[in-house]
Amino acid sequence: MKTIYFDTETSGLDCRNCKIIELAMLIDEDGQMTEYDEFVDIGEPLHPRITKITGITNAMLVNDGEKEENVAWDLKDNMTPGTLMIAHNCQFDLLFVYHLLKRHFPDEADEIVSNVDWLDTLSVLKDRKEYPHKLVDAVDHYHLEKVNFHRAIDDTKALYLVTQEMINERDDLYLYINKFGYNPKYGVSGPRFPFIKYRSQPYHNRGLLPPEDILPKK
Repeated sequence: MKTIYFDTETSGLDCRNCKIIELAMLIDEDGQMTEYDEFVDIGEPLHPRITKITGITNAMLVNDGEKEENVAWDLKDNMTPGTLMIAHNCQFDLLFVYHLLKRHFPDEADEIVSNVDWLDTLSVLKDRKEYPHKLVDAVDHYHLEKVNFHRAIDDTKALYLVTQEMINERDDLYLYINKFGYNPKYGVSGPRFPFIKYRSQPYHNRGLLPPEDILPKK
């Protein structure tokens, strides 16, 4: 089985007009772990606010960044059918991955993203603990060592550790595959994908929910 823990840093929040500036993946294929981390030269300057948040500068993208087309090929090559893609707030990263693939493989992008499986650890975390639910909150909740958040590779390493803790806590992550929760107050962020089941998931203050009350059972 192939599992990819991944995270993106982006030039903004709008998946249609902004782009991935860093892509990180921890690729677990039959127990062999491979680390991937690339800056992406998007050919346009970053807003200073993005540099302040991520620490990624224009010089880093120009001098150390890979061409977006090459990163798209790397994604395509790794996203083989049946691969499990795991991210925290997966809807956000899925949107950016999809639009990256769509720019370079317009006839194949839909098939690529629909032939793999998706797991959102944010949806899982909402069934495991009370608000708040950012990745840093998950790290604190499971008493893990903090990392440099807002850099994709560090977030990805934290994501891997959080996922292992979730499995140890209660082995039901398979139930969440291709099921994303959303805040009913705001709705789904961005367009919906037909291969994902979106379910309302309001906040609660009960900590670890019993199995009969978790998102996949709704």
